[in-house]
Amino acid sequence: MARIALDAMGGDHAPRAAIAGALLALAELPAPHRIQLVGQAPVIEAELASLNADRSRLEIVPAADVIAMTDKPSVALRSKSSSMVVGLELQPRGLSDAFVSAGNTGAQMAASMRILKLLPGLERPAIGTLFPTALKPVLVLDSGAHVVCSAEELLQFARLGSVYAEDLLGRTNPVIGLLSIGEEDEKGNAVVKEANALLHASGLNFQGNVEGRDIPQGQSERGPIDVVVCDGFVGNILLKFYEAAGPVIMRMMVERLGLDAGKVRKGFSEFDYTEQGGAPLLGVSGVSIISHGKSNDRAIKNAIRVALRAVESGMTEHASRRLSQSVSA
Repeated sequence: MARIALDAMGGDHAPRAAIAGALLALAELPAPHRIQLVGQAPVIEAELASLNADRSRLEIVPAADVIAMTDKPSVALRSKSSSMVVGLELQPRGLSDAFVSAGNTGAQMAASMRILKLLPGLERPAIGTLFPTALKPVLVLDSGAHVVCSAEELLQFARLGSVYAEDLLGRTNPVIGLLSIGEEDEKGNAVVKEANALLHASGLNFQGNVEGRDIPQGQSERGPIDVVVCDGFVGNILLKFYEAAGPVIMRMMVERLGLDAGKVRKGFSEFDYTEQGGAPLLGVSGVSIISHGKSNDRAIKNAIRVALRAVESGMTEHASRRLSQSVSA
């Protein structure tokens, strides 16, 4: 049985989207699994009543305060009674197995690092986001946690990404690419060049540098890619571009080519962030799933499923072993 704590107050459409998403998830998940709704109890109670919800697999965990989307991450470090902090603290107390929030990303990262702690040997966590491609989805990290990273941190991200690809995507010996401005080893800034050398010596299945154009294809000229590593500045720009590109292309196909809007939308469903639901904060000693601030009930449902897969696969323990092996090697 897995217990998934959900920040009922997090996101632009909370609490309705969060609670409705929890109900959608429970309708699909096997009976032993439970969801803990964390937040202002009277608000949650009123929402459950309006939805006429079956509460047999729900638990309300009271939390008096809410971290706003506009708050600085430092607010999470000072907070003791926000839904985000209370929800995350359930894991080290052995009362929950994962946490999901569509709230303030910076605050969630800061609180996760303080409460769950970093895995041994790790300097920073990373946000891992799945990008749709012409082949299989590619995991890109970091997609926004840290705008400046060292070469050693990029190597650590590659190790974390490899574990994610194995445990959650079922990829054997995942292929790693390092995002740069050219495929040659000597291309890129000083950090990328140093990271390239470290990755070649890491024992990972490192393909070498890959370019931005390789990601939508899911492969470079040297073959398929499973994981792409970059700093959070580049990764977040890439993510936001990707999020916008799909809808723009869809609209052009409908308006300029006269294609059926429903069929086009179905064909481009992979570009819909609600399909992925959420991205794990990789590198913390626990499961913390970061969802889009605009998440609707469907996105929350899928984020809960991501959290459950992370728990059931033992991804955190696997990542800890992988990092420990790399330090002792």
